[in-house]
Amino acid sequence: MKIGIVNDLPMAVEALRRAIAQRPGCTVAWVAHDGIEAVARCEQDPPDLLFMDIVMPGMDGVEATRRIMAAAPCPILIVTVDVGAHASRVFEAMGYGALDAVSTPRMGQPQDVQSLLAKLDVIDKLIGDRQRAAVSKARLDSLTTWQHAPLIAIGASAGGPAALATLLSALPGDFSASIVIVQHVDARFAEGMANWLNEQAALPVRAAKEGDRTTPGMALMAATGDHLALKDRSHLGYTPIPREYVHRPSVNVFFESVVRYWQGNAIGVLLTGMGRDGARGLKAMRDAGYHTIAQDEASCAVFGMPKAAIALDAAVDILPVEHMASRLVSLCSASSLKRSKS
Repeated sequence: MKIGIVNDLPMAVEALRRAIAQRPGCTVAWVAHDGIEAVARCEQDPPDLLFMDIVMPGMDGVEATRRIMAAAPCPILIVTVDVGAHASRVFEAMGYGALDAVSTPRMGQPQDVQSLLAKLDVIDKLIGDRQRAAVSKARLDSLTTWQHAPLIAIGASAGGPAALATLLSALPGDFSASIVIVQHVDARFAEGMANWLNEQAALPVRAAKEGDRTTPGMALMAATGDHLALKDRSHLGYTPIPREYVHRPSVNVFFESVVRYWQGNAIGVLLTGMGRDGARGLKAMRDAGYHTIAQDEASCAVFGMPKAAIALDAAVDILPVEHMASRLVSLCSASSLKRSKS
């Protein structure tokens, strides 16, 4: 794997070089010292992965991420000093398509290096999954609606913060459905992201806690390094199983728990993201008779997860994220139509 480093601090660059050297098959493709140089290098010599700093002179990492994902898309991991202190800018970069974030390793701190290498291993697998993913033509089936206000189950990854902000900000404050969100995000700033989304939305958004009940008019977001799942008909909880899953939390785990335990009506929504997580779960929801929605390619920062779901014929609707809120409101208002178990 060829890795590009974008960082203006020589000590940080050296720490990243040493970390990369610990992974066989990984090499440093090039080093850029600001965002402008990074954009140019990505267009000339695209890396397999980019380590992107946030705070740099001139063009910062947020704007560089936006331009790279628009002109020469490649997997981007935000690697910056003190991720928590720059949480809002990290979320903004993830909204443009960055996959995840981790703090820059400090010299003499092996735990920092291990955190970075763990992220690298996850992304390496994601890149392999994306390359192996087969594409088939999507076929839209007849729409299914339901009689009662449903559970809205939402999964997202790279590009998710911006997509979620767009979707949640367009829902009315009196929206009566329960919402549960599984976003691929480091547990250390998941709660910060929930608070950030709460500022964007008319309805309340908060981190999900063990034992929470699904609550109409509220969005709960997965917020630990374990998988969020329904434990019974209405209670949420966290589980470390399956331990081998690359994504923690996993969208598939939550979607499949909806099929197993939810007794009412539900909608599955799969947003932008790299890889295939959520595709199988969305298919299970559709097969169980629930309405399902996948984000369309044009509005995705990364068209991996929705693309995989569409290939499985898992989506009833394929929509731009800007149209999803009105579709959800319309579906939840269709009270005279029952869910179909076809």
